[in-house]
Amino acid sequence: MNTILFDLDGTLIPMYQDEFIKSYFKRLCKRAAPYGFETEKLVTSLWQGTMAMIKNDSGKTNHDIFWEEFSSIWGKDMAKHEPVFDDFYLHEFDDVQEILPKERDRRELIEMLKAKGYTLVLATNPVFPAVAVKTRLAWLGLEPADFSYISTYENSHFCKPNPKYFEEILGIISKAPKDCIMIGNNTSDDMSALKFGIECYLVTDYLENEAKADISVFRNGNYSDLQAFLTLLPPV
Repeated sequence: MNTILFDLDGTLIPMYQDEFIKSYFKRLCKRAAPYGFETEKLVTSLWQGTMAMIKNDSGKTNHDIFWEEFSSIWGKDMAKHEPVFDDFYLHEFDDVQEILPKERDRRELIEMLKAKGYTLVLATNPVFPAVAVKTRLAWLGLEPADFSYISTYENSHFCKPNPKYFEEILGIISKAPKDCIMIGNNTSDDMSALKFGIECYLVTDYLENEAKADISVFRNGNYSDLQAFLTLLPPV
């Protein structure tokens, strides 16, 4: 094993999804309001666009699928507002970090793994643009250059839990499933890597387990346990 795939939200970023969504949507709706986006309809269309990306198996990028769905709801070409959303992710979105604990720097962990020679991939579900991922990484003291590859809605054609999501990534980075381990907090999305032959580690601090799966079937532990596990990995 020489490659580590990290989920982001609830795994590297210590946060509960509900708190994140509440703070994120509040700020985005406020920013979008002057452009004619009514709050309730905007929230509904964002969820529908997200679900369209999660179901994507069309050959199109998640970016294109999102904006097609978003535009179909609003009845016009809404992609012209994409720069407004990107600017939001570059600025106001940064304030969402208010929901996070103060102790969340991940640079020491990432630098340790890089020093050991591991290929690091940020395998966050690609429903956000690259600019939003960059902002969230900064909350951890990290930057895109810390990873060999990052999945975003611009470069991805699938989402977790579709096994094709992992197939696409491994094809891009020229790795085999046996080379990899997927680390995440969601029993359905992240642990779906097992179906593609990738070893998995379930992080339980901010566990997402809507399916009520028996987590004992996965290698698992809290973030401190994960740190200990990764520290013991041999150099590659």
